[in-house]
Amino acid sequence: MVKLTPLQETRLLVKVSKMYYEEGLSQDDIISRLNLSRSKVSRLLQQSRNEGIVQITVVTPEHSFSELERRLEKKYGLHEALVVETREGDSQESVIREIGAAAAGFLERSVNAAAVVGISWGSTLHSMVTALHSNRLPKTTVVQIIGGLGQPEAEVHATDLCHRLARSLRSQLILLPAPGIVATEKARDILLDDPYVKRAVEMFNRLDIVFVGVGAPTPNSLLLRDGSILSRSELDSLRKKGAVGDIALRFFDAQGKPIQSEIDRRVIGITLEQLKRAQRVVGVAGGAEKFEAILGALRGGLINVLITDSVNAEKLLQ
Repeated sequence: MVKLTPLQETRLLVKVSKMYYEEGLSQDDIISRLNLSRSKVSRLLQQSRNEGIVQITVVTPEHSFSELERRLEKKYGLHEALVVETREGDSQESVIREIGAAAAGFLERSVNAAAVVGISWGSTLHSMVTALHSNRLPKTTVVQIIGGLGQPEAEVHATDLCHRLARSLRSQLILLPAPGIVATEKARDILLDDPYVKRAVEMFNRLDIVFVGVGAPTPNSLLLRDGSILSRSELDSLRKKGAVGDIALRFFDAQGKPIQSEIDRRVIGITLEQLKRAQRVVGVAGGAEKFEAILGALRGGLINVLITDSVNAEKLLQ
């Protein structure tokens, strides 16, 4: 091919670019119509981008928070952040519903065919499981990472959530057949000797992805709802020790460090150190009362994926 002058080269760049980007022709169509080689067409398309003749812009749709997510990921070293739109004054029920739906979508695209999936308990995870579509992942295993808390028939009960998640995924299921908290440390040790409890606990070190709620020790907490989990005095004691939040009843302070207490020694479930060993720990939480708890979990590296609301996301960046 005869060497083109700079003006001819520019004209060819524009022609090829318009055919490819505006007319929607394939490279094969352009090769045929202009009698150019494949390497020449590829080079011209790359050159048109390098020289600014073609400028590709990704337009962020309304109600999308990609920049907010990117900044959260950078600031807290997250694998991923997912932010849903909320406004100051939105009800907690509304926030939970939106975050749960987003978490369901994340789970559906993130859990592969042979994953070991852990799940804790709580209202937001209940919303996530409710929003899931039916799937078929028979080689996936769902693991209950904390014993049952509250009334066994409650929808937010860990055992019920595990059953429903496994049904949605049509996966294998390993339950932790014990209460989440017992009266004494001795009672916990006896239950940990049960072979079925041992089987579940052994799975804690094999978790690929874990979905956890992030709780806050407030008067409205599920922990106080029916008096069967913690008493008001126990919760007050934890707050005096600096507790700002909990994951699976493991309390932590504002820097994400574990709170040592007599209560901790009565819990049957995953520890914060075990939790950190999972490849992905997905914190699913939002609402005004959860800000300090989410911040503590992020500071302590207790979660490496965050699904939350836009109001909390903005505050976390301040």
